[in-house]
Amino acid sequence: MQYIPAVVLLVIGLVVLVLVLLRLARSARRLAVTRGHVSAEVGASLGMLKARKAALRIAVRERFRRAEIDKSTEA
Repeated sequence: MQYIPAVVLLVIGLVVLVLVLLRLARSARRLAVTRGHVSAEVGASLGMLKARKAALRIAVRERFRRAEIDKSTEA
């Protein structure tokens, strides 16, 4: 009967281990969901930034073309 305290400690240790693993799994799941949301938001923002950059590039190109046309018609 000397092994009963060891078995009780083993069972308590396993229960604590299972509870810690469940909590860790829940936290990992929340982290994965949050990471997905952040990735989607960053991707959307990056897409908008690329579109703005392209629009700005076109606007600058058009402005320089108009300036060149204005210079050629003045002479």
